[in-house]
Amino acid sequence: MTTADNPSSSVIPAPPEAGHAGLVVGLADGASAALRHSAQSPLKLLVPRPRGESVWAYVSSFGGGLVAGDQTRLDLSVGAGSKLFVSTQASTKVYRNPGLRPCRHRTSATVEAGSVLAFVPDAVQCFADSSYTQDQTFQLDATASLVLVDWLTAGRVARGERWAFRSYRSRNDVFVDGERVFLDSIRLDADDASPVGQRMGRFNCLASLLLIGPAVQPAAAKLLETIAALPVPRRGELLVSASAIRGGAVLRLAGSGIEPVSQELRRHLAFLGALLGDDPLDRKF
Repeated sequence: MTTADNPSSSVIPAPPEAGHAGLVVGLADGASAALRHSAQSPLKLLVPRPRGESVWAYVSSFGGGLVAGDQTRLDLSVGAGSKLFVSTQASTKVYRNPGLRPCRHRTSATVEAGSVLAFVPDAVQCFADSSYTQDQTFQLDATASLVLVDWLTAGRVARGERWAFRSYRSRNDVFVDGERVFLDSIRLDADDASPVGQRMGRFNCLASLLLIGPAVQPAAAKLLETIAALPVPRRGELLVSASAIRGGAVLRLAGSGIEPVSQELRRHLAFLGALLGDDPLDRKF
């Protein structure tokens, strides 16, 4: 017989409105399992590994990106003792917005006792004249763990669109037992007096990696030790910094392109294979 931990508290109602996706993961006969998932256009939710040591899910969208005025939401519930890896099929593209109708995405995740959520999407890529706002909230039990990647590229640089969007805003809130332990916010707005590209200098990619919780403490300690031992290069293609936070660590990166940033992220995410039972990034970065 298949059983789930606390199923009544881990069920997301079928999303009634456009752009809403939901996924519930819990334990079933000792394995992590996708108990329920659904999505409404323009969002798609693919779950190629619905059961095992960890569940793997990928968020995508019809049309390959967000068009002006799209409002999307992703709700995640990770039941006690289970593990979930979430990524995207490709970079999150935010298309041109000549009508000045901004796009917005919200992620809300509940991570219960002893569970693990690895939230590792591809970078956001904002096209010229686009506007995008992203709000992500993670509610963790004191014994839960979170791996969170958030990153942004300059846009379609090869087409001459470098930091050419109108507005980009991203906010990540992490709570442990209801208490905020991490808040990270970035806001980049077009300004004729000081264009974003000018303010960014030679950098075309920004990224952050957050590790928090008991399951990722060894990786967080190793990250801090590794970054502390790095020399500081003059005008290198990658700037790296790391700092300790309560229960973990945060890594920040600025790169001349997406390649050096993705390689550095991959280096610090090498532990995911052991944590999740297999490495979902083997074909990703």
